[in-house]
Amino acid sequence: MRSYFESRPIDLLVCAAGIVRDAPLALMRENQWDEVFAVNYQGAANCAAAVLPGMIRRGHGHIVFISSYSALHPATGQAAYAASKAALLGLASDLAARHGASNIRINSVLPGFMETRMTQAVSGPRKTQILADHTLGRFNTPDAVAKFIRHLHEDLPHTSGQVFQLDSRIS
Repeated sequence: MRSYFESRPIDLLVCAAGIVRDAPLALMRENQWDEVFAVNYQGAANCAAAVLPGMIRRGHGHIVFISSYSALHPATGQAAYAASKAALLGLASDLAARHGASNIRINSVLPGFMETRMTQAVSGPRKTQILADHTLGRFNTPDAVAKFIRHLHEDLPHTSGQVFQLDSRIS
C-alpha cells in the first residue's frame, strides 16, 4: 500500500506545533515534560521523517521548523519548552547537513512572541516585560511569519541550515 505522502508529494513542510507546560524543573511532573517533548520535538521529527523519503526521491523539498527565541534564551520556568525547541535546532542542523546533497533544504524560524492562543494565558505585566526587550516596541504577527516563510521557500532557493529570528530582540 502506498503511503499518503507518496500519493501527495510534499514540497514544503512547516512544523509549527507547540505547547507549554511551564514550571520549575524540580516541580515539573515527568508526564508534563514528556507531553511537551512529544508535541514540540517528536511530532516535528515524525513529520520530517514521513516526508523526507519522497523529497529525496524527487530531488527537492524544504522543511521549516518553528522553534523559539526561548531555545536560545529560555525564560525562568521554561525548561521543557526551551529544551524541546532547542532540540529542533539540533535536528534542523543535522538534517540540513545530511540531506543538502539531495537538494533538501532545512531551516529554522524563531518567530518571537506573538499574540496567539498559546500566549493568551501570559499576564499583562509579563507581556509588558517581554515587549520591553523588543527594540521596535511591537510583537510579531502570525501573518508576517507566514509571509517570511513563503519568501524563504519561494525566493531563497539556496538557503539551508539557517536559523532566522524574526522579532526585534537583540541577543
